[in-house]
Amino acid sequence: MNIPASPVLPSARQPAILIVDDAPANLDMLQTMMTQQGYQTFVATSGERALAIARRVQPDLILLDVVMPGIDGLETCRMLKEHHATEHIPVIFMSARSGTDDIVAGFDIGAADYIGKPLQMAEVCVRVRAQLHMRSTSEAQKEQAERLRRIVIGMDEGLMIVEAGGRIQYSNPACERYLGYGPNQLAGGSLSDLLGGALGQEYLDYFAACASNPATVHQAGAREVLIRHHDGGLRAMDLTLSPMAADEPLFIALLHDITHHKQSETALQHAAMVDQLTQIANRRRFDHFLEKEWQRALRSGQPLSMIMLDVDHFKLYNDTLGHAAGDLCLQKVAASLQSRALRTTDLAARYGGEEFVLLFAETTHDTALVLAESIRALVASLRLPHPASLTSEWLTVSIGVATIVPTQFDRIEQFFVAADRAMYAAKAGGRNRVGGAS
Repeated sequence: MNIPASPVLPSARQPAILIVDDAPANLDMLQTMMTQQGYQTFVATSGERALAIARRVQPDLILLDVVMPGIDGLETCRMLKEHHATEHIPVIFMSARSGTDDIVAGFDIGAADYIGKPLQMAEVCVRVRAQLHMRSTSEAQKEQAERLRRIVIGMDEGLMIVEAGGRIQYSNPACERYLGYGPNQLAGGSLSDLLGGALGQEYLDYFAACASNPATVHQAGAREVLIRHHDGGLRAMDLTLSPMAADEPLFIALLHDITHHKQSETALQHAAMVDQLTQIANRRRFDHFLEKEWQRALRSGQPLSMIMLDVDHFKLYNDTLGHAAGDLCLQKVAASLQSRALRTTDLAARYGGEEFVLLFAETTHDTALVLAESIRALVASLRLPHPASLTSEWLTVSIGVATIVPTQFDRIEQFFVAADRAMYAAKAGGRNRVGGAS
């Protein structure tokens, strides 16, 4: 009998159907019809045989007669659902028992559908197609979910799913690795606890706003935050928050670890502010520092003192002993200066060549002169031989000191000029001495 039905489109693999019935006539009719529909078919006349075939070939669907000798259809279905290899295969029962209790018993044991006998082939074909379509859709969804799961697990970027109250529902391995937690240890915690303080409250307010008015929900763009690590320290991260399309308000938080970037940034900033030879502040750093302390002195009315220092006859030192010795000489002088800049408001810097400068905030002129003399004596005590010096057999320095209580009418340039003139006065006076200017 030819039953009009929509043909199955060719695919990479024909759906496989196992037909189980102890009546040869039913088997032949069903097998012929399923073959015409483009399905690959397998047949069995008993429950025992059906179980063996199902486990071996893994069909996409089983048409199963209920009433059979030996293991009946209900028991066969139960055993199929209990075995890991066949539990996922949809089963359509075929039976002349079409009472409510029989149908309910079939569904209770795991059947996907129930067709009454005598069979109507058009109905059988439609129900088979429906079950195969549902299975295909379900398998596709499972495959997509598995792909997404693998992507999320394999991401280098941290990912958390966060509930509207800030509770962390899920975190991927990268997120746990970033923050020093073991598997599933972040789940159940609070995003606001990781962020802390005002920032944590800001995100809670965002969640609340989204919950009260979903129409206003928007992605919170990437921003740099400090997130608390499991060890209690803070880590620099880029955090991006996006609402999920779901029945309940959920948010995806993406974390990108920028610790190394920040370290590199800090290193670059350090390099830009430090003299590479002597490892003390460079001219750029000193100028910034002086501007800040100048403004502070304007507000406080406290004195600001500058010490300017030049290595005596340094060109002769280089020409006589070589540039390597000259570099070592500058490094030792710089270390001596650094040992006198002890407060956060003190700074020693290499200002250029063999010229150095120190700034002392809230320091009187008399105190600055004492500091300058101690620096001169400290450099002399290094006893670095200087055979070409016209001043001493050892390396010496000439120092100028200037002090100012700045007003709105004063300029930083004038302060520099005063210190520079004091230093040249020390040079003119015979070097290896301190020149002071009030």
